[in-house]
Amino acid sequence: MRKDSVLICGGRIIDPGDGIDMIGDLLIVDGVVAWLGKSGCAPLKQSRNVLAARGMVVAPGFVDIHCHLRDPGFEEKETVASGTEAAARGGFATVCCMPNTQPPIDTPAMVEFVKAKADSEGRVRVFTIGCISRGQQCEELTDMNGLAAAGVVAFSDDGKPVPSSLLMQRALECGRRLDLPIIDHCEDTSLTAGGVMNDGFVSARLRLKGMPAAAEDSLVARDIELARITGARIHIAHVSTARSVDLVRRAKQDNVNVTAEATPHHLTLTEERVAGCDANFKVNPPLRTRKDVEELIRGLEEGVIDAIATDHAPHTAQDKTSDFKSAAFGISGLETALAVLLTLVHEGKLDLVTLVARLTVGPAGVLQSKGSSTVVSKQPFPGGLGMLRIGAPGDVTVFDPDLEWKVDPYLFASKGKNNPWSGYLLKGKAVATVVDGGVVYKDNSVRMEVRRN
Repeated sequence: MRKDSVLICGGRIIDPGDGIDMIGDLLIVDGVVAWLGKSGCAPLKQSRNVLAARGMVVAPGFVDIHCHLRDPGFEEKETVASGTEAAARGGFATVCCMPNTQPPIDTPAMVEFVKAKADSEGRVRVFTIGCISRGQQCEELTDMNGLAAAGVVAFSDDGKPVPSSLLMQRALECGRRLDLPIIDHCEDTSLTAGGVMNDGFVSARLRLKGMPAAAEDSLVARDIELARITGARIHIAHVSTARSVDLVRRAKQDNVNVTAEATPHHLTLTEERVAGCDANFKVNPPLRTRKDVEELIRGLEEGVIDAIATDHAPHTAQDKTSDFKSAAFGISGLETALAVLLTLVHEGKLDLVTLVARLTVGPAGVLQSKGSSTVVSKQPFPGGLGMLRIGAPGDVTVFDPDLEWKVDPYLFASKGKNNPWSGYLLKGKAVATVVDGGVVYKDNSVRMEVRRN
C-alpha cells in the first residue's frame, strides 16, 4: 500500500492508548505519524494534502479483528475489493478476515493467496486469520508453524466451534509457542442444533427452536480453563451472554490470558427484534435478553470486553429472503457499525473515549505480539497500530458523531445488503479514512485541500 502524507486540522483528537483528548492538528508524513499538537502549529511544508476536521473526531484508524470477506469461494457474497471498500467507508483502516472461505485458509499457500489479493485489490490493511483444524473439520491441527510463518495473526475455526477439548488444548499450546492468540466461536452445537434464536420466552412464544445461553457459557468456561493450564492467549469471539461476561471478568482477575470481543448488534439489539421474523436479525450467537445487553455494555466500560468487532457476515439476498428457519445467520455490518455504536454514546450508556478505545487500541492489543514467538512472520502485526503516537502507522478515522443519515443497504459498498437497520435514521458517520497517510475514503461533508509545495 502506497505511503503518503496528510495534515488533519482542527479536529478533536482522541487517542485512548496515550490518554490524548484535545483539539488540534495531526500530521502524517511518509505513512507514519510525525507530529501531533495544537492547531496551527504543524509544519505545513511536510504535507500537500490538508484535511479540514473542525467539529469532527480524529481517532486512530479503527481495527476490526473479526470479519468475513468470503474470498475465495463465496465471491457472490463479498470480495476482498468490495469488503475492504465497505471497511473504508465504515472507518475501519484494518480488518482481519476469518478463514471460513472455500477452500479454507488452512495452508501457507492460502495465506499467500489472500495476502496477494489484499495487496492488489484491498482498500485498507488486511490481515489473515488461519484455521485451527484442517478444513475446519475439527479432526487434526493445521500446520500452525507454517501458517504463522506465512503471516497469520491468529488462529480460529470461526463459523464453527472446536468441540474437542483435546484439540483445543493442543492448539493453545502451539499458539503459546507462536505467541499468537486462539480465537474461539464458543458454542456447544449439541445444545443449539436446529436453533434459530435465543432460547427463552420469545422463542417459546414464536414456537421457534432456541439456542440456550448455556451453549456459549459452557465453552467459554472450558476455554478459560484450558488457557489457564497452558498459559496461552485465548480470545472469545462475539460474546453475547451475561454469564460469559462474568466468566471472562473472573478469569482476568485470576490473571488468565483471556480477551473478549462484542459486536455492535449484540450491544444494541435484543431477542425481541426477532418477533417479526425478519431474517436480517438472525445471527449466531443469537440476539439475547435485555439483561445480557446491559452486562455486555458494562463489560465494555470495565474493560472486561477488550474489543468491538463487527463479525461482518455478508450474504446474498437469496440467503436471507427464504423463510426464517432456513435463512443464513449473519449481518453485513461494516458500514453501520460506528453509527449503531454511537447510539450508546448519544443515549448516555457509554462514553465516547471508551468507544474509541474498544475500536482501536483494544482490538490491536488483542493481536499485538508479546515478543515470544518461535517463528519469524512474513507479515507481523505492526506495533503502534490503533494509536497516534509518533512513529505509529499513519492510520486515522475521522468521524462526525452528529451527522444524521438514513441507512440504505443498496448504497453499500459491500455486496451484502443483509442489514437490520435498513431504513433507520442513524446519527454518526465516518467521513474520512486514512491508511498509511493515504486518504482511502472521504465523504462529501469533509473538505480536503491539495497544496502545491
